[in-house]
Amino acid sequence: MTDILVHTEAGVMTLTFNRVERKNSITGAMYDALSDALESAAGDTDVRTVLIQGDPTIFSAGNDIGDFMKAAAAPAAPSEADSPAIRFLRTIAAFPKPVVASVCGPAVGIGTTLLFHCDLVYAGDNAAFSMPFVNLGLVPEAASSLLAPQMFGYHRAAEALLLGEPFMAEAALEVGLVNRVVPPTECNGIAQTQARKLAAKPLSALMETKRLMKLSQQAVVQERIGVESVSFGNAMRSPAAKEAFTAFMEKRKPDFSKV
Repeated sequence: MTDILVHTEAGVMTLTFNRVERKNSITGAMYDALSDALESAAGDTDVRTVLIQGDPTIFSAGNDIGDFMKAAAAPAAPSEADSPAIRFLRTIAAFPKPVVASVCGPAVGIGTTLLFHCDLVYAGDNAAFSMPFVNLGLVPEAASSLLAPQMFGYHRAAEALLLGEPFMAEAALEVGLVNRVVPPTECNGIAQTQARKLAAKPLSALMETKRLMKLSQQAVVQERIGVESVSFGNAMRSPAAKEAFTAFMEKRKPDFSKV
């Protein structure tokens, strides 16, 4: 079974997380598939917009913990070029065409932070967003340490990133992370409708408008992704992360009293 489904119709490339049995947790191979699809879409004149969606019950549980543990056991952090996750983040952050997202159920870690790089986001009323990096002994990624304070305001971003607790769809709407909250069973369809509206517009005007809106921060975002990736790689090998991953696998509460 393919963990990332790719379907193009009416100018919309739809990318669907298709690993529901593992809560749509994202593996290295899935990151590569997403990056390959986006890179293809960027140069394909038949693709005018991209839609990223999950299941009505789950968007994504974030990075696959098994992949985290393998990376943490490696003797040294991989270079940015060798990291499928960083490649995906750089690709979606620089993607020149409109990106729409449909989010239902939990959106954990990168399941939330990738949304900072989408242009339109529609959420089911069952959506629960969280960036629990600190709780795993890790640090933010996807330039979320830059973009969350800009979007939420510092104190709300600090609450989301330092406590790592979930916030629901209405709170995400209030801080501007999502455009609209709808019933979960309708969310993918509404997002698809909006994506097709975009696809029917002049592509050159859409792309130039997006470029202009992001012009002042594009280089800064890419720089922050790089800075965060170094800190993230170091954090993955920290005693705190080791304790968090071990506790997760052992289904117990982590003990950070000595780290």
